[in-house]
Amino acid sequence: MPELPDIAAYITALEQRIVGEPIEHVRMASPFLLRTVEPPIASVEERKVRELRRIGKRIAIGVEGDLWLVLHLMIAGRLHWRPSGAKLTGRNQLAAFDFPNGSLVLTEAGARRRASLHVLNGEESLRSIDPGGIEVFDSDLASFRAALTAENRTLKRALTDPRILGGIGNAYSDEILHAAQLSPITLTHKLTPAEWERLFAATRSTLQRWIDQLRTEASTEFPEKVTAFRKDMAVHGRYGQPCPRCGQPIQRIRYADNETNYCARCQTGGKVLADRSLSRLLGTDWPRTLDELEALKRR
Repeated sequence: MPELPDIAAYITALEQRIVGEPIEHVRMASPFLLRTVEPPIASVEERKVRELRRIGKRIAIGVEGDLWLVLHLMIAGRLHWRPSGAKLTGRNQLAAFDFPNGSLVLTEAGARRRASLHVLNGEESLRSIDPGGIEVFDSDLASFRAALTAENRTLKRALTDPRILGGIGNAYSDEILHAAQLSPITLTHKLTPAEWERLFAATRSTLQRWIDQLRTEASTEFPEKVTAFRKDMAVHGRYGQPCPRCGQPIQRIRYADNETNYCARCQTGGKVLADRSLSRLLGTDWPRTLDELEALKRR
């Protein structure tokens, strides 16, 4: 799922292309994409784009008359910049927003249609779709800690809950926790003051680093290949590869469609966290340390 740095890159690229331009036409290829009836989608046509905003992991396009197009890309949705009037071909192409200088095309891979488009009228309606998570760059340490300790959750769960923090998902939470040298399963109520300082600093620095990098790339080319797996990441998507800090192999916890990547030496004191699928098979033989894990692999 595109997260805060990815959304920031999309907005950087779109600001250069569509702010001040009229939406000439909106073409819908999928009836399941549009989640609102009023105002009608046609009401945004022939209105100029005034501004773009990020609301959590959503992109809000504001047009004249205080109307808003709000795109939520979910896991597999992506945006593409195409020549004006580009045809919508193939089942993955869901919609196109035509401008005088090009067309913004929304695609979604796979058969499950999770991406959404809302047409909203006014600031109050726009606020109604905000999940409510705080923005880390608008927060200080005290408000950050208060948000994450409102409930006693694991750090991984707290960082990725949009009602707690805005814009952070599976990929960047892995990177943040590695930078902070904290276990993904540590409970928020168990953190020491020093660990809170590390987590807050790591959250801001990790996100800022990727925002800067992706915005720089988006300033010259439209971000056509947004992915959760980037070669410069420390742990996310790097299972079995060496940790850039200590050299030990990156571990993972798999659950449903997601996985958490971490370094046992840097983050969990050398303890290998139980992977649900494998621990069912291994039972009491589940390795608790890196040494036990390596011994198991040699059997």
